[in-house]
Amino acid sequence: MKTCIIIPVYNHEAAIPQVLTNLKNFGIPTLLINDGSSAQCTNVLADCAKQETEWITLISRPENGGKGAAVLDGFKAALSLGFSHAIQIDADGQHDLNAIPSFLAASVQHPNVMILGQPLFDPSAPKSRLYGRRVTNFWISINTLSRAIADGMCGFRLYPLAAVGVLMRSTQIAERMDFDIDIVVRLYWQGVDAINIPVAVHYPLDGVSHFKLWRDNLMISKAHAKLFFGMLRRIPQLLKRQRQ
Repeated sequence: MKTCIIIPVYNHEAAIPQVLTNLKNFGIPTLLINDGSSAQCTNVLADCAKQETEWITLISRPENGGKGAAVLDGFKAALSLGFSHAIQIDADGQHDLNAIPSFLAASVQHPNVMILGQPLFDPSAPKSRLYGRRVTNFWISINTLSRAIADGMCGFRLYPLAAVGVLMRSTQIAERMDFDIDIVVRLYWQGVDAINIPVAVHYPLDGVSHFKLWRDNLMISKAHAKLFFGMLRRIPQLLKRQRQ
């Protein structure tokens, strides 16, 4: 088992140095994906990568394509570098990275399973985001006909890359804020089971959020609708899986 970390970054220059400092002691190779950030953030990322060449690889996208596009580029790079698994975390420092050993241990025991963060929010979490998650997780349970995925929006998760590679070759995966939802449902449809691990979440270290309430909720609603129609033709397969 060979695991890396993938961090999509878009203008989180204030938070990312501390995130990397917190990651260093884990000794896990890390792919920083610069998703068309500002010159200031680009310089910060270049400096971080220059100082930590032994474990940080910087991959720069020419323009902003969205969180999903950045993570997908990270997957491709990780596969080409021979990694078998990848941990995805956000760049704003909201996740408690002390959960990483639990993710790794679960993955060693279940190498073909996706390990998903189940967020434990503190009072800093915006109420609108919490309500939106409840709606999203309801629709994920509908679109998988299961309760297997406790939270489909947490950006802290560990993927088996062989399964991700199969999915990327066969399906157009969402590339923006709907990415986290789209990929976990499609991996589940593909037969990948999920293990949910509690993760403390604090919003956010640098006060920067790229979530646009109306635009992104509309995008996520469209993703749920698309997945719902995809689920309909998979009902026999999903019900059979539940019985087994």
